[in-house]
Amino acid sequence: MRKADREIKDFNEVVDVLERCDTIRIGIFGEEYPYVVPLSFGYEVIDNKILLYVHGAKEGKKHDLIGRNSKVCIEADICHRFTDTGHSVTCEYESIIGYGEAVKVFDQEAIKGLELLVAHCGFDGYPINEEALKVMTIYQITLEYVTGKRRFV
Repeated sequence: MRKADREIKDFNEVVDVLERCDTIRIGIFGEEYPYVVPLSFGYEVIDNKILLYVHGAKEGKKHDLIGRNSKVCIEADICHRFTDTGHSVTCEYESIIGYGEAVKVFDQEAIKGLELLVAHCGFDGYPINEEALKVMTIYQITLEYVTGKRRFV
């Protein structure tokens, strides 16, 4: 990281940033260009690893590209404000970037992933419609490497 003084080194602080984000962006190997798509997500931490859960239709570009290469990059950020430092305008922010593999999950793992997703979206305990699971794919992304960065003036 070029600006090492901005690095978030504590894993729990990285998780805290993720908790406060409402959207992640997932970068997928594309055909000619990378493909990036914003997604709602849920997550859990197991053995100091972040496991993300995202969903989508059983068909479509995201689904096709992950089928070809399941390695992904995720990004999440919080822009707190733009501010004048006296010599420039800058953003006060917190962000994370992580790398992992998107793997389809099924049955109880898919239900758990969807429960975590709706809980993170503010609907903890919302009943999961198992019929809806028949028309969607739930992916679990275990972040093998994650880093965080922040800047406050």
